Amino acid sequence: MFGYVTVCEPELKMKDFRKYKAYYCGLCRVLKEKYGFSGQMTLTYDMTFAIILLTSLYESETREEQHRCKIHPVKKQMMLRNEITEYAADMNVLLAYYHMKDDWIDEKKVSGFVGTGMLKRKAGKIISKYPRQSRAIRRSLSELSKCEKENSMDLDKTAGCFGKLMEEFFVYKKDVWEQTLRRLGFFLGKFIYIMDAYDDLDSDLEKNCYNPLRKIWQQKDYEEQIRTLLCMMIAECSAEFEKLPCLLDVDILRNILYDGVWNRYKAIQKKKKEGKEQNDVKKSL
Repeated sequence: MFGYVTVCEPELKMKDFRKYKAYYCGLCRVLKEKYGFSGQMTLTYDMTFAIILLTSLYESETREEQHRCKIHPVKKQMMLRNEITEYAADMNVLLAYYHMKDDWIDEKKVSGFVGTGMLKRKAGKIISKYPRQSRAIRRSLSELSKCEKENSMDLDKTAGCFGKLMEEFFVYKKDVWEQTLRRLGFFLGKFIYIMDAYDDLDSDLEKNCYNPLRKIWQQKDYEEQIRTLLCMMIAECSAEFEKLPCLLDVDILRNILYDGVWNRYKAIQKKKKEGKEQNDVKKSL
């Protein structure tokens, strides 16, 4: 995951923002305790959303702790953790491991080789504990790698690969909520993939790297197409969310789904606008 699923801080009450940060810090703490510094390096805001959602749905008993850390060495920070936090930490490390492994196999990235070596033993235990999720990640990343090698411009297919990966994360238990959680995770995964491709397009074009948007980026209605696709994905995701009986922290969850997921999109639009204005100034000189 790529850090696109975050809160919109200005629209969130201070007490809710503090609680959101406490869940995030709780995940960081668990990663450190279970997997050390290498585990902490996999920390993402996206997984915090999964923790809050599943905690709310299953009403998991959550404990509050106070700890100092390297980022906040002076003042102790409030941290919230429960069984879902433990699960999310495992998924975080597992995804990071397979992602870095693919980077080494496909592109021979040194960072992928080093990261895989650091997490191999830790990931092995998680694979044994969560074989279903592990198989889904391997299968989805393999399909995605195949699409990239074939230079596939089928955005629905490529985004679907990541959607399938994400849907498995959200199925904490195989119960009455499984299908709803699967659809929520699937469409959220597609949203993240499309947003990441949109975010990386300029860099990928410059480096001549694979990007499924290369086929349409020069079309006149390119920006409109992207926004429509993103709106469709997050609308489907939000519709599934509203089917769940989530009461605890529902304001935080809705803030993320209806506002926070657009933070990066707004930042990209602002950058594009500033770039256009600078080019217009240069042309007028």
